[in-house]
Amino acid sequence: MPRLLEICVDDPAGLHAAIAGGADRIELCSALELGGLTPSAALLDEALGSGCPTHMMIRPRAGGFVLDEDEAALMVAEIGLAVARGVAGIVIGALRPDGGLDTDALARFRDAARDATLVLHRAIDLVPDPVAATRQAVALGYDKILSSGGARTAIEGAATLAAMVAAAGDRLSVIAGSGVMPANVARLVAETGVREVHGSASAPGPEPDAATLRLGFATGPRRRTDSRIVAQLRAALIEGDAG
Repeated sequence: MPRLLEICVDDPAGLHAAIAGGADRIELCSALELGGLTPSAALLDEALGSGCPTHMMIRPRAGGFVLDEDEAALMVAEIGLAVARGVAGIVIGALRPDGGLDTDALARFRDAARDATLVLHRAIDLVPDPVAATRQAVALGYDKILSSGGARTAIEGAATLAAMVAAAGDRLSVIAGSGVMPANVARLVAETGVREVHGSASAPGPEPDAATLRLGFATGPRRRTDSRIVAQLRAALIEGDAG
């Protein structure tokens, strides 16, 4: 079975570059520099109109993943709106103050998502035991987990990712993400057994002007999805499958 390539994007240019480069699926966000937040309805409609399967991030703010009731309720409402617009999947996460999965909130999100694919995002990389959390996600009825194996990059977390893949079996798909590049993606797949990988396939854009930096509207160059890097990732996956 061929490996699936998901590219995260946060603007129209990134969306078009990901599709041009051969992405199998889009993870649609805003503010990727903050780890990805909920995108706008207009950007979602553009992604849905592209014909490329789209999973939408639902995350109302930057920072950690412990939610208060107002935030959880907002996410339930956002999930309902996204599903009504026809999104293929929802990307979500929630933690308890003790660091474990917030299974109550995750169950609410599952119910709100109805038949859409459910992806537990990298909040799982903050839990004490990602393998045990994988089993919890299976029990909750989630379809996929995006993870780096609790490490800074997926390559560094490869051993844990492999254990998560084993724990999930055929009941849930683990998507390897963080630091996924053309030079390491074949090795990552071989070491972990994942069948889906996730990356930004991006390169730094131009440096912001001095006034923009001085007033705090930027902290450095924005990264931009590069269709050539997407294509290189796709080629490396194909070559790895052939090998």
